[in-house]
Amino acid sequence: MTTTTTTSTHPILRFLAQVVSYVLHPLFIPTYIFLLLMTLFPYEFAGITAWQLKLRLFSVFWMTAFFPAFAVFLLWRLKFSESIYLRTQKERIIPYIITMFFYWWMHYLSRNFTDQPMVLQFFYTGIFMATSVGLIANNFYKISLHGIGMGGASMAVILFAFYYHQPLGLVIAGVLLLTGIVASSRLYVSDHSQKEVYMGLLVGALCQAAAYFFVM
Repeated sequence: MTTTTTTSTHPILRFLAQVVSYVLHPLFIPTYIFLLLMTLFPYEFAGITAWQLKLRLFSVFWMTAFFPAFAVFLLWRLKFSESIYLRTQKERIIPYIITMFFYWWMHYLSRNFTDQPMVLQFFYTGIFMATSVGLIANNFYKISLHGIGMGGASMAVILFAFYYHQPLGLVIAGVLLLTGIVASSRLYVSDHSQKEVYMGLLVGALCQAAAYFFVM
């Protein structure tokens, strides 16, 4: 049986949980993954200059974080949603569709770039698939977006290790630790049930695994 979290009265823990939720917001995950690949496998970007690489990183943030977030802001200002926090399932429908479009566009572009890691092809496909599944699941319950994001990030890093045959144990452990912290934070400060958070983690991870199988 799942239980819905209640608002904690501990101000410090609540503040820290909110900070974690903002810093590791699912819209930032593609940017963090791209930055991680830049750090771990710089030779994969050998075909472009350092300045072009910075522009590429900025474009990832622009397409996967800024535009979807700005769309949510516009929906709020136009009174299509009560807040920018998207607390109800109905408020999440249009943002899901908008985000799906930008993730699909990143997937499409990744197939034409030869000067960046091949693994980005399955990663972008995976986050597009996860958003699509999230939209469907949203009809039945408010699946955790943070869960989807961190579940996908965790599985993606594990698959990076398989693809590159590199011992990324410390990186994987760090991402899994952050995933646990984010999941705990969402249970602490949001009205998500355990089922909604766990299902988000599962959807994010399975979609990355499926994308890796079909794309790579």
